[in-house]
Amino acid sequence: MKFQRQRREEININLTPLIDVVFLLLIFFMITTTFTRESHLSISLPEASSAESPVEEPKSIEVLIGADGQYSINDAPLVNNESLTLRRGILKVAGDARDMPFVITADAQAQHQAVVRVMDVAGDLGFSALSITTQQAARE
Repeated sequence: MKFQRQRREEININLTPLIDVVFLLLIFFMITTTFTRESHLSISLPEASSAESPVEEPKSIEVLIGADGQYSINDAPLVNNESLTLRRGILKVAGDARDMPFVITADAQAQHQAVVRVMDVAGDLGFSALSITTQQAARE
């Protein structure tokens, strides 16, 4: 008896739906991704000899927090570490300006509550440009 071999159908993979899905994923990630624009240009400014005084840098508020929780604003120590005293000291330095840079410099041993208190008072007063200073770790 002679059996006929069954013809095997050639297996084909239709790539069109796969390509569509890949393009949809690509579009999704392109739309949802946020890009930061950073420019690291090194600019060498020309020198000029004129009688004009240099432009003053914008004033900033720097709150120092000691290891014992004591505050000082722009190197002027406060009498206590209460929120009301801190608020009055910041208002005295800032006046009506709320767009000034606000720098918080805390000792590494300072309590977290002291830093949060400064951030809370600054936020209540309307400061939005808060920054915390750190020190680069020593490399061994």
